[in-house]
Amino acid sequence: MHAARERLAKDAGRQIMALLERDLRPRRILTPGAFDNAVAVDLALGGSTNSALHLPAIAAAAGITLPLDRFDDIGRRCPHLCAMSPGGPHHLEDLHAAGGVRGVMARLAEGGLLDQRALTVTGLSVEENLHHTGEIDPRIIRPLANPVHAEGGIAVLRGNLAPEGAVVKQAAVAPEMRRHEGPARIFDGEEAASAAILGGEIRPGDVVVIRYEGPRGGPGMREMLTPTAALAGRGLDASVALVTDGRFSGATRGAAIGHVAPEAAAGGPLALVREQDRIRVDIPDRRLDLLVADDELARRRPEGLPLPRPAGSSLLERYRAAVSSAPRGAVLETPGAPS
Repeated sequence: MHAARERLAKDAGRQIMALLERDLRPRRILTPGAFDNAVAVDLALGGSTNSALHLPAIAAAAGITLPLDRFDDIGRRCPHLCAMSPGGPHHLEDLHAAGGVRGVMARLAEGGLLDQRALTVTGLSVEENLHHTGEIDPRIIRPLANPVHAEGGIAVLRGNLAPEGAVVKQAAVAPEMRRHEGPARIFDGEEAASAAILGGEIRPGDVVVIRYEGPRGGPGMREMLTPTAALAGRGLDASVALVTDGRFSGATRGAAIGHVAPEAAAGGPLALVREQDRIRVDIPDRRLDLLVADDELARRRPEGLPLPRPAGSSLLERYRAAVSSAPRGAVLETPGAPS
């Protein structure tokens, strides 16, 4: 472990006590502007799509709504500045040496892409914190005029397969996969999909669909790290798309589209997809569509949908009944309460 991490942990504990003495509470820091800043930094770093799950959940706890559309709005203005692994050659130690997160924030501030008035855990504003920015290595933290990509690292897709949205780390998608159409290969769970990929059943051009892995379906929304790693390991990450109501690790690369909502366990369109249906992914136009006529989908619904796996315990059944959709942060909600 880097010594700076240990120092940071100790400093964090001291700062918590200092904030307590000043009665500076989380709700004064967790403002809409602060959440916009967090989204902007994640998009500039080409960070994990998990931010589109965790940040809305934290916002909900603070009484703030952070919709998926906000990620896309910010992402169209905020460029991708750091080619971080797995979407590029650089690693966290490189970022740390190049100026760190503060260096990234300084770059964004140069373009007016941060709310610099936002209060932070230092007790100072973003603007005041940035006065202490050191030298920035432009090879790692690119200038705004020379970004890795013009748009931020995450894109939000919508369409008849994801009416409430889906997310993709576009920073780690091969250029030839930004638009893709192919036959669906259907798997009701991560294990079946992983076995098929490792068994050589998936071909270039396919669209692997893993459903019943969302907040309710899991229950719990596991990371689909094994199937995405298997696709990369077999050299298919630049020719096969993966669509799921589950989520991904930050180490994922390729056309991996997650958080599809409504999820299959909630009766979303993902539950209606059948083997060899055509699916179209269009990241530039922010679309995710099932190329099946509406009347055919309506005909399929009364035939019955596959059921999610048993939750395994009464506690998880209660969780399944109360958890919200991924775009709302997969938070626990009171049944019957307004969303």
